[in-house]
Amino acid sequence: MHTRFIALLVLLIHGAALAGFRAGVATVTITPTEPTWAAGYADRNRPISETLQDLYAKALVLEDADGRRIVIVTTDLLGLPKNIADPVAAEIARRHNLTRDQIVLSSSHTHCGPVLREALVDIYPMTPEHWAVVERYSRTLHDKLVAVVDDAMKTLAPAKIAHGLGRATFAVNRRENKEHLIGPGFVPKGPVDHDVPVLCVRSADGTLRAVLCGYACHCTTLNFYQWCGDYAGYTQEYLEAAHPGATALFFAGCGADANPLPRRKVELAQKYGRQLADAVEAVLGSEMKAIDGPLRSAFETITLPLDKLPDRAALEQMRDKGNRYQASLARRMLARLDAGQDIPRDYPYPVQAVQLGDGPTLVTLGGEVVVDYALRLKRELGPQRTWMMAYANDVMAYIPSVRVLEEGGYEGETSMVVYGLPGKWSPKIEEMIIASVHRLVNTVRPSGAR
Repeated sequence: MHTRFIALLVLLIHGAALAGFRAGVATVTITPTEPTWAAGYADRNRPISETLQDLYAKALVLEDADGRRIVIVTTDLLGLPKNIADPVAAEIARRHNLTRDQIVLSSSHTHCGPVLREALVDIYPMTPEHWAVVERYSRTLHDKLVAVVDDAMKTLAPAKIAHGLGRATFAVNRRENKEHLIGPGFVPKGPVDHDVPVLCVRSADGTLRAVLCGYACHCTTLNFYQWCGDYAGYTQEYLEAAHPGATALFFAGCGADANPLPRRKVELAQKYGRQLADAVEAVLGSEMKAIDGPLRSAFETITLPLDKLPDRAALEQMRDKGNRYQASLARRMLARLDAGQDIPRDYPYPVQAVQLGDGPTLVTLGGEVVVDYALRLKRELGPQRTWMMAYANDVMAYIPSVRVLEEGGYEGETSMVVYGLPGKWSPKIEEMIIASVHRLVNTVRPSGAR
């Protein structure tokens, strides 16, 4: 009897040890199957039909001992607009009994991925036939993003989760450094975020199942007419080749004002991809910190105001004398006024915080977020405990800090026209976003954690 009791106790203890976390992971190819327009560069003038590297959507599902789940979806896309992200999140939530805060939808911001429905509509010289292809792809993408989460749920199994922080230095502040000046002895200026957050998921026997990594730098090494995940795609490819059977996922940090420099060559995309993969490998080979405790999450939408808006006279002048993007925007805004509608004065902006047990807090922000937000929030919330993800849950515009707004330029002002918004952001948005992040982090982070 005593021996049987000890055996039973051992089994119970072993089962409890494996019951801490479960994880599931899945991948689906999202490379377009018919020629369509590529997103990100306004000077492209024809659809893409060739593939250098397939594009993927990947899902990582984490489940704690209480059965609470977090779903993280990564995509090799410029960015998921609200009209796709919201319905996808709603369908995932419905199918798996989740709430919105438990679902993260992110994009790598590759500029060699397809145009999506109702995104950057003023910059592409596309015909109605081109937009019909975009609509077909967008509907298929919705189904694939839902399905990849379904597939990840089916693979849930006991898991060990750990985290670490690496470093890669190829991101350069593009506002402070001119590409043509890059050369031997060049020392880049300006703020950047060179952190490489790494989340490692292993099975109960220690086999690597998934690795999630991030980096704050534009995926703009390439600008040609082929589908490709850019450096982020190569990072994932190299990690998966080095760890057969494992899935590598990438998320973009607050690198809206950072570029890989120099660029424009496939060899450079591969070089940067290798550098980032090596940084991840260094973390995987180190003594990573195990994660324990419950998963927590919080989500809110805040209304970010635009600054001074153009009146009808200004819009008419923009329509008649502006460039192609300005004229297209002005025509759309004038049509709203003619229909008795106001032009947009604000935008619903998504902010989210995911607490990974007693490990780091993943903060997700929508849009193309400049580095100032990451540097400030890490300073205020703890640099080792705070991971920053941009391009999450909606990509509607650049998100400049007050500093960048005051300096002006593309990220602070002219990009708003590219994104189809009628004015630049109000200087109030930085404090509004920072306050929202603090509210959510205070909700999910264990008391006293820093």
